[in-house]
Amino acid sequence: MPRATHVAFSDESHQNIGRFRGNSLISLKKEHYKLISDRLQLLLKNKRITELKWNKLRNDKKRNVGIQFLTESINFAIQGLLRVDVLVWDIEDRRHKIRGRDDVANLQRMYYHIFKNVLSTRWPDKSAWFLYPDENTAIDWDTVEDILDMVGTKVERYRNIFTKGKFKFRLREDFNIVEISPCDSKQEPLIQLCDLYVGMAIYSRNYYKRYRYYFQTYSPSRQMTLFNVGAENSVKLSNADKQRCQLILEFNILCKSKKMGISLDSYEGLKTPDPKNPVNFWWYEPQHELDKAPLRQKHQK
Repeated sequence: MPRATHVAFSDESHQNIGRFRGNSLISLKKEHYKLISDRLQLLLKNKRITELKWNKLRNDKKRNVGIQFLTESINFAIQGLLRVDVLVWDIEDRRHKIRGRDDVANLQRMYYHIFKNVLSTRWPDKSAWFLYPDENTAIDWDTVEDILDMVGTKVERYRNIFTKGKFKFRLREDFNIVEISPCDSKQEPLIQLCDLYVGMAIYSRNYYKRYRYYFQTYSPSRQMTLFNVGAENSVKLSNADKQRCQLILEFNILCKSKKMGISLDSYEGLKTPDPKNPVNFWWYEPQHELDKAPLRQKHQK
């Protein structure tokens, strides 16, 4: 078995809840893992936080550690020490809005897409990977090589993906993944960082109006506009909303100052127009006319 040269960590959010779903992947050379992991672990230890999770971001202390996590990751990305890729899909688009959609099988396909566009494209060809997904997932990683069947197509340029109507999800063969080891996120700060990024990405799309209201109401740089008129009656912010919106606001300011090429207001959600950038928020779009979400078994013909 070849020795791994790189490591990747993954997590997902809203796998079967809400309009927008997503997964995230943080990838880096194996030699840089200890430096980055230790730095994030120290931030947690200094604030006596056991685990940093997006859905538990409800107070100043955790938000402050969250922005420290994000700041460190941006700085490491600028130095070329890691990549952050977040893939978000819309279940209301033409690919997903179908009766009998299999959300678990669809999540498997979305992992395939993010692996293909990161592990195979953004890193050297001969990279060998250790993959560490969050163990709290809808996917059974022990059998993942045998669980992705894809509908066949005669379109010539997709024949490397579709073969005689079925395709086996061969992670080791396709991406040179040496080992897959699900991890407890409490023990792995890079999985916590994945959770933070994907949670932030989905919130920014699902609740952009909340963020915009927060910005217009609470930001020191806010401008009083017609947006504010009657807004208080139409937008209700919980304490968790305020903490999350403040984190997104600080993250957006950070990205602008570092020229990361990440947009928020232009698209009403976090998005990176150039996927080569080391922190990439990618909005999935159907790849071709036969690109449809998989169906549960009883709905297949």
